[in-house]
Amino acid sequence: MKFERVLIIRDKTRLEQLIERFNSKAQAKFYIESSGGNFEFFEEEHTTFYEALSKIKTTVNPFFKYKVIHRSFLPTYIFTAQDLVVVIGQDGLVANTAKYVNGLPIIGINPDLERYDGILLKHSVNDFHYLLKAVTKERYTIQQVTMAKATLNNGQVLLAFNDFYIGADSHVSSRYTISYNGQKEAQSSSGIIVSTGAGSTGWLSSVFNMANNISTYYHHQQNDKTILDWTDDQLIFVVREPFMSKVSQTGIGVGTITGKQKLKIESSMPAHGIIFSDGIEADFLNFNSGSTVEITIAEEKANLVVRG
Repeated sequence: MKFERVLIIRDKTRLEQLIERFNSKAQAKFYIESSGGNFEFFEEEHTTFYEALSKIKTTVNPFFKYKVIHRSFLPTYIFTAQDLVVVIGQDGLVANTAKYVNGLPIIGINPDLERYDGILLKHSVNDFHYLLKAVTKERYTIQQVTMAKATLNNGQVLLAFNDFYIGADSHVSSRYTISYNGQKEAQSSSGIIVSTGAGSTGWLSSVFNMANNISTYYHHQQNDKTILDWTDDQLIFVVREPFMSKVSQTGIGVGTITGKQKLKIESSMPAHGIIFSDGIEADFLNFNSGSTVEITIAEEKANLVVRG
């Protein structure tokens, strides 16, 4: 694939978000320090990020034209087949970007090795020059990542790199009818989590940790088989804290979604029902009474550049 342009995806630093919240750096500093916080942490993180961003621009310039895009523009930006996507920030930005780039290769750059785990940020700023040269010669390796897809009965679609949450948008009971593997029942719960392989070490693992702790306490058993490979064409769903009542059941609690096995959910919530992906509540679909969603494996794959 011949690339003509590099799109550098970034988010606001935490310092920039604080300044936005408090209207000035001085006011932000006063608030953080008066609360006993360390304002220098935010300043150092900000400086490190911009130094890394500057190096990325300098490295790209001899090879390609480039454009910097803020995270907030991802849902509306039109990507082309000639775009090489470079994400610089935290891991969550890679997950958020993958849903909008239509399978374009993504290079994840960790700008701050001391602060960020970088599970999805496979490369450092110092690696980038070598990697970019390899990409120009079309000598690079892609790791494909399976994503999830939610399709509403009105045609709206949302993708997830890590997971979906399906339920109420607050701490009230989520009410819906769930259909899976030939069974159908009304439920009341804390919502449903649907996880990809990439997300199986995140929110899903915390749900299983809770269940394992309870199981171990009462039955002295533990199930560790909750992690999928990123390339597995399957998803796992879990119903959180299902409640048994005269009108709600608990028979469907966990299952695997494959190419043949799908999950269908019909909302019984008159208001405040949502579906959001990857922990980002701004990426959501309304899911109120009259709405039905089908959860499947997405046709699109996220393509992460892992080495040159």
